[in-house]
Amino acid sequence: MFRRAGILLTLCAVLSACAGKTPIAPDAHVPDFAKRPFEPFSRADAIAIAEREWRLFGQPVDEAPLPERGEDKPERLPGLWQRVGEYWWLGVNAGSPESSWTGKHDANGFVFPPLRDGDFAWSAAFVSYVMRIAGAGPRFPYSASHHVYIDIAARMVGGLNAGWVVRAGDPSEVPPQPGDLICAGRGKARDLRFSDLPAGRYTAHCDIVVEDTPLGWAVIGGNVDDQVTMKHVPHDSAGRIAGPDGTSYDSRTPWMVVIEVSYDR
Repeated sequence: MFRRAGILLTLCAVLSACAGKTPIAPDAHVPDFAKRPFEPFSRADAIAIAEREWRLFGQPVDEAPLPERGEDKPERLPGLWQRVGEYWWLGVNAGSPESSWTGKHDANGFVFPPLRDGDFAWSAAFVSYVMRIAGAGPRFPYSASHHVYIDIAARMVGGLNAGWVVRAGDPSEVPPQPGDLICAGRGKARDLRFSDLPAGRYTAHCDIVVEDTPLGWAVIGGNVDDQVTMKHVPHDSAGRIAGPDGTSYDSRTPWMVVIEVSYDR
């Protein structure tokens, strides 16, 4: 009798503790200057943050020859694996399993083999980090997967979503602006085009447009060659993404969508 009562009291205490547990706010890890934010969400800040991270990784450009690194990938080097961990910690929502990952550790702190780094791809975490630290607040759909904000941006166009700062544009018609994102499908999704969106779960990659140059749009992305990398994307005279010849959008152009970001100023 007393034993049964003791078990019931223990069970009630456990249930009460669980019921009283305060859920973690999605922005629990975010510093106050970005959470409030101290200044309006701006293109200049998003671009400056992306360029700062690019400089941290040594300003690599995708068109340049890459050194032979073997297993010494930048994302696993001292000082850089921790930085990738900060992209996860600050970019994705607090409490998500990915928030504890780094450039070479899983959520339990175990080092994963370099050949498994595809399971811990951080390019979407990088975009989310830039937008979060730039002050987008709850208006950007932070995620460990690009398809989440690509599809939300597409649904914004159709009026199926509201309140987000992302809106999808057809890359054959809409020229990106510095601070916008351009995205391409990967793997089995490499042939996805704007007319296919939203498309559910699929693999993709997005880069942040930072500058118009004589070589085309300079864009910066995370987890490109295992680091934060710049590349150049040809565009036509109106700024629309173009094929290799720089004259028009064609089948050789992998980019399926321009995500226009609505900044405060």
